[in-house]
Order: sequence, then structure tokens, then C-alpha cells
Amino acid sequence: MATTSTPAAPTGRGLHHRRPRRSTVPVLAPLAIWAGAAGVLALWWTDTTSVVGPAGWLTGAGRITGLLAGYACAVLLVLMARVPLVDHSVGTDRLARWHAWGGRCTVSLALAHTLLIIWGYSTASHTSFTRQTTTLVLDYPDLLKGTAGFLLFVATGALSARAARRRMSYETWHYLHFATYLAVFLAFGHQLSNGADFVGNRAAQAAWYALYAGAAALVAWYRFAVPIRRGLRHKLKVVAVHPEAPGIVSVHLGGEHLDELGGAPGQFLRWRFLTRGLWWTANPYSLSAPAHPRHLRITVKAAGGHSAALARLAPGTRVWAEGPYGAFTADRRTTSKVLLLAGGVGITPLRALFETLPGPVTLVYRARQPEDLALRGELDAIAQRRDATVHYVVDDPARYHSPLTAQALSALVPGLAGHDVYLCGPPPMTDAAVRALREAGVPAHRIHHESFAF
Repeated sequence: MATTSTPAAPTGRGLHHRRPRRSTVPVLAPLAIWAGAAGVLALWWTDTTSVVGPAGWLTGAGRITGLLAGYACAVLLVLMARVPLVDHSVGTDRLARWHAWGGRCTVSLALAHTLLIIWGYSTASHTSFTRQTTTLVLDYPDLLKGTAGFLLFVATGALSARAARRRMSYETWHYLHFATYLAVFLAFGHQLSNGADFVGNRAAQAAWYALYAGAAALVAWYRFAVPIRRGLRHKLKVVAVHPEAPGIVSVHLGGEHLDELGGAPGQFLRWRFLTRGLWWTANPYSLSAPAHPRHLRITVKAAGGHSAALARLAPGTRVWAEGPYGAFTADRRTTSKVLLLAGGVGITPLRALFETLPGPVTLVYRARQPEDLALRGELDAIAQRRDATVHYVVDDPARYHSPLTAQALSALVPGLAGHDVYLCGPPPMTDAAVRALREAGVPAHRIHHESFAF
């Protein structure tokens, strides 16, 4: 139960060891974003001759925060576009964190812009804050739409707060975020018609139009056009649904030209099942086996309405797949030795990596009970075929339990500090595992994990 292994050292026989590619995109992308912000500040600097008095300082600060908020809106659109080059290099979970941080900054900048401009104008005209607000919203061109966009941004930001997210399903949260597109559209016009840095400045207007047009083109292509085109070309259908463990099923899918999807072991796709109750949302599920030109497989645990409904899918159900996404692939590996550490249904991407990663590989699979160990027969067969080691750790029976500590992991995996670690499981487990791995001496850059948490 606890361990399946062979006496020989793991060699990854039959797998070709190649040097992983190291992308510069994770470094260049933030630099490009900050360079754009510097360019926005330069626009204000070159267009401002002097700042005089409290009203001038308030209005100037309002202009700066407004310019940065408008620029941040375009950056958010690009981060939402799921551009493959960026997604596969940076990683979906890191992009999600960038997007969340950028969203908070955008809402804060927009709020600061609104308050500072009203305050500055009311100080200059010696009117009340309330009266100045009414004048701006009702009398200035495009500001009524801009106000609606601002309120929509604030509402989306509030719904994205951690406390609010816990109270809603992934599907609801996902579709509420489409309101961001409407907010950007409503707010765009007033930037050019009222912004002092754009009025009469054709070069600045052209640059702003180009920025937003480019962001909109990326969203339209990668979020809408590509999924539709692939859905029509690949003709994905459900072939069969097989139970793997209590509450866990594998969905087998067939189609045409599936090799063109380019899904690497460890990546996931967003799956839209065209049947009642499921067609309206696309949820992320990892490939649980290496992709085949005519066959794909995902393994899913019933954790909500959408995932639970997959057990009832009928063969022949049409499917559209968006992706592949994620950087949880062999390209992250920096050393020859690898530890795969799975918790529960987190085994799905690691099972594909276990079969395909070259070099010595050890798998540690944690679950509550033996019957919760999904795909165990396949894992044992892979381990035997490639002379690898599998450790099964369960909470019950207690004799097969091993705590998630540095000492326990080091005992299971000799020389742990010299391994790359691929980690996938529920958030509490992954948090504890990261702490244990760091304590065991594994460098942070060798701990690779991605989360679908929203």
C-alpha cells in the first residue's frame, strides 16, 4: 500500500533527456508593462508646463491617476486575452495573480482619479463637492457613460474580493467578469473627450486608440475566434465516461486533428460541453494522459455542479475546448531529478508528466483513503515500465500515513533538496507542501505548481 518501487534506480528508460527551454517572457512582460506606465507619465510631464496652487496640484494628481487607470484598463484586457506565448511562459496562476493585483490597482487609480478631479475642480470654482460632481457627470461629454463604467469597475472589484468569491460558484464569478469589457467600453470615450492630455493632441489620441485596439484584437481573437475555429475543426465529442474513484470520473474524448491543439503533459484546457446545463460555461480541467491525435482524456472530481454533471455525460456530446493553457510542463524543469507531489485529484496533470518526464522521477500521491487513489493501476504500470518509484500516502489506515513535513518528505525522497518538484493538490495541501519543501532545502525556483483557484 505505502510504496510501489523497483530495486533499480529510476532511469526514465526510453525517454529522451533534453535541456529545458528557459523563456524570457516572465521577465520581459513586467518590464514592458512598467515601461508603458512610464510612457504614460511622460505624456503628462510633456503636456504640463506648471502646477500652481492647491487646485492645480489636485487636478494634476487627478490627471496622472486617470491616465494610469486608463492604461491599466488596456493592460487588464491583455492579461485576460489568454495569449498563448504569455500564458505558456508565465503560467496561468501567475497571470491570474497579476490580473488580480492589476484589477485592484485599476479600481484604486480610478477612484483616486474621480475624487481628485472633483476636488480639484470644486476648489478652483469655489463650489461644493456635490455640485461639482453633478456638473461633471451631466454637463461634460461622455462623462455619464464614464461614470457608469466607473461604478461597474467598482462593483466588479468588490465581487472579486476573497470574501465575496467564496460565496459564489466559478461559473458565476467567470461571467460577472465579462462586465469588465463593458466597463472599459463605457469609460473609454471620456478619456479622449475630456482628458487634457488628449484634447488637441492627435499623436496621443492615435497612440491611445492603437493601445486599446490592440488589446481588443487580442481578446477577440484568443477568447472568441480561436475557440470557435477549433470547435469547428476538431469536432470533439465525448466517447465514454469511466469511474476512477468515489466522486472521480475520466471523460474520454475523440475528435480530428487533435495533435494540432498542442497540449503538453501538465497543461489544461477549458472545456465547454454542449449539453443542457453545461453549454454556457467553460471550466478548466487538466489532461490526465498525454494527448493523442484522435483521443484526449480528462479526470475530474465532483466538486461543484459543473464537475458533478460530467459523470452523466452521454457519449456523442459535442465539446469545444479552449487552450491548452498553463506552464506546468517539462520546460520548467531545471535538474535531472524530479519529484511529483500530488494530493487528491491533483494527480491528473502529474499522471501525464509521470509518463513523459525524462530522467529519474519519484511520485508521492496523497489521499484520504486507499479507495480515493485514482488511476492507481496506470501509475503502477508506468512506474514498472520506467523503473520509477511511487509512494502512496493515505490518512486512513493510520499505518500508511506520513505527515507532510520536511523530515517525512526527505525520508521518502533521498536527496530531496536536489530535485525539481511539481506540486498539485488542494490549496491547504499545497501551502503545507511548499513550507515543507522549503524547509527541506528545495529552492523556491524549483517548486512548480499551478492552481485553478479563483
